[in-house]
Amino acid sequence: MSQAEHPDRLREGRQVTVDDVRQLMGASTPPFALQLRERIRTLIKGLDPGDPARIEGEREIARLDRLAFAGEVRGHEAEPGLEPLPSLQAPAG
Repeated sequence: MSQAEHPDRLREGRQVTVDDVRQLMGASTPPFALQLRERIRTLIKGLDPGDPARIEGEREIARLDRLAFAGEVRGHEAEPGLEPLPSLQAPAG
């Protein structure tokens, strides 16, 4: 996955929407979380703080940070034997 963005999404004068942010969120997994975070950050950087797309984007950036560094849980946490997916965090020790 690249950090390159679809040219139409960043076209000057085009209004960024919550749907634009959600389209990028759909592919979020630990290995791609930081790339997606940067794409969303680029997409929302010029928006006003109260813009719904910026609010959604900032919420998603925080989630992607957690996903990248802590991994994700498969199934329910209470189920024995299921480990989080690998993350970018270096192993301890």
